[in-house]
Amino acid sequence: MPDGTQRTCLIMGAGIGLGSGLARAFAAEGLTVCLARRARNLPELETLAEEVRGTGGTAHAFGVDARDEAEVAALIDRIEADIGPLEVVIFNIGANVRFSIRDTTARVFRKVWEMATFAGFLTGREAARVMVPRGCGTIIFTGATASVRGSAGFAAFASAKHGLRALAQSMARELAPEGVHVVHTVIDGLVDGKFARENFADVAERSAEDRILSPDDIAQSYVALWRQPRSAWTHELDLRPWTETF
Repeated sequence: MPDGTQRTCLIMGAGIGLGSGLARAFAAEGLTVCLARRARNLPELETLAEEVRGTGGTAHAFGVDARDEAEVAALIDRIEADIGPLEVVIFNIGANVRFSIRDTTARVFRKVWEMATFAGFLTGREAARVMVPRGCGTIIFTGATASVRGSAGFAAFASAKHGLRALAQSMARELAPEGVHVVHTVIDGLVDGKFARENFADVAERSAEDRILSPDDIAQSYVALWRQPRSAWTHELDLRPWTETF
């Protein structure tokens, strides 16, 4: 990115948890952070943006349906025109649901695929559209244990996350010669955040013993991926607590 240009980071699927850790980390690096999620989540995003601004960073919140082609393209164009060129784009939508195969409806399977795979395709394609002409940029796709291993009750989720991983591999092979760094991360374990604290009673204990993934620690790995010199790029990185079996 040319000197003096405002560096910008888009987090598609931002929220309380990994999204907020990423927002804090990249804002601390001097990037303007753009937080995107469904419009109904805008109050939560605005709160996160205020938190970032309270620490001296710059942040903006956007309501967008990541499954809608026109909305994703318009968001990228708006950021590029009004805020600054995108240097980092992170696709961070989870879509984790659990159903037995007999209870997995066509609607559930399709929706999970749309959220975790199709939305990732739209985000990645639109990021590449603006990054390739500049010959630089970093695109990171957040994956999960399900990206590499299917489990009972997770047919829809594992299928979608496998698809996202394949998308990232194809993009990396295509875009690396164009100067764009594409990364897929395997987040192998429970991440401390809103979902974890609402569904697991021992999160505070796990956190004190480093038995749960810290959003801030994950975010530091994402920053390190963004900073990597192109002579030693990582395409896939797995992160898990020290007690996690694999």
